[in-house]
Amino acid sequence: MENQKQFYGWRVLGVVWLVYFLNMGFGLYGGTVLNPAMMKDIPMDRATYGLGFTLLNFFIGFPSLLHAASISRWGIKGTFTIGSAFIILGSLWLSYVATEPWHYLLGFGVMIGMGVGFGSIIGLSTAVTRWFVRFRGRAMAIGFTAAGVAGFVVAPMMNSIIAADGATWRRGWLVVAVAAAVSALIAHFFVKERPEEFGQLPDGGEAPGQTVELKARLVTKFDWTLGDAVRSRVFWLIFAGSCATHFPFWMFTAHWIPVLKGLGYPPATYAFAMGLFVLGSLFGRLIGGWLMDWMSARYAFALGLCFYLVGSMMAINLTPDALNLAYLAGMSYGCAFGWAFVCLNTTTGNFFGVRSFARINGVIMMASAAVCSPAAIVAGKMFDVYRSYVPAFELNMVLAVLGICALLFARMPQLRRPELAGA
Repeated sequence: MENQKQFYGWRVLGVVWLVYFLNMGFGLYGGTVLNPAMMKDIPMDRATYGLGFTLLNFFIGFPSLLHAASISRWGIKGTFTIGSAFIILGSLWLSYVATEPWHYLLGFGVMIGMGVGFGSIIGLSTAVTRWFVRFRGRAMAIGFTAAGVAGFVVAPMMNSIIAADGATWRRGWLVVAVAAAVSALIAHFFVKERPEEFGQLPDGGEAPGQTVELKARLVTKFDWTLGDAVRSRVFWLIFAGSCATHFPFWMFTAHWIPVLKGLGYPPATYAFAMGLFVLGSLFGRLIGGWLMDWMSARYAFALGLCFYLVGSMMAINLTPDALNLAYLAGMSYGCAFGWAFVCLNTTTGNFFGVRSFARINGVIMMASAAVCSPAAIVAGKMFDVYRSYVPAFELNMVLAVLGICALLFARMPQLRRPELAGA
């Protein structure tokens, strides 16, 4: 009991939550407020403006193998620090140098994107996977709520900063740089890599027998290598689930406001609808994480994707008078992504173990980014052809169904050479 009270894992979770909050919140959500203000001083068309976000999404996800290699070489705290350094560099570039559209693309799309990538997802999910087994789903869910909370807190904060007398978006980017510097200091001094370094076990020790038996059915006993994982059919089924998680999300975040604007809703409605989208993602993360600790990963993951079907049906049937339906569609999409995203990261750890988690998860994230980053462009092209977003939402439904079907076959994989794996 005393060992459980002194378990350091929950403090590590709080630290990586705060690091994630600062890097993702100020780097990404701060940018969503500052970038429109930049457009007044740096003339650019909407395609160039949207390209900045496409590059950001790409550089968050595609270099995931670099994130994993960094964790292997410099640890979680070193990787977080690299991410903060990229965000500082990009913020200073945007504050002091940016005067042309390509400056914006390089600073926000590439530098900030690289920084958020190194400073958020892989580091947090690796820390949770190392420190938790029985509570891994819940811990993963709590950790990833940082992004949702940041959406509520940082965007209004940055709007207030640049609205102050004498302030500009350039000052806003300096605030982002300061937040990233604080994040780097927190990571350096307070992130702890592994429980073994403190003579502890994941979760603080063994649990009652019934809980141990339950986890034995949900979590592998072996540490898979990247090569063995990639040769497993289940790896590619999880990858299909990852694509079904990310493509609809990136399409929705880029085009939901234009959808509502096209129906004649006022700007106040856009803001409230996006707030409900963030709120839905918070609830989805917590529900998905809790389910991952009690039921088979394939069922928990597939249930989350079902909310994309619900949200898409609502979006397809939107009318100018159906305001409540618009709000429910946003909440459904948020719930779907938050739920499925937590399940995705937890499933990878539960199925393939701790030792190569960062690399295995990195490959899945990298491949997903390569496939799903063009989601906003695809949806835009479909709108240009059909003059409607209905085909794009129908595509999201097809991908969600394919992902659900793939996951229903994603049973716990069996290692062919268990004698070569780490226990």
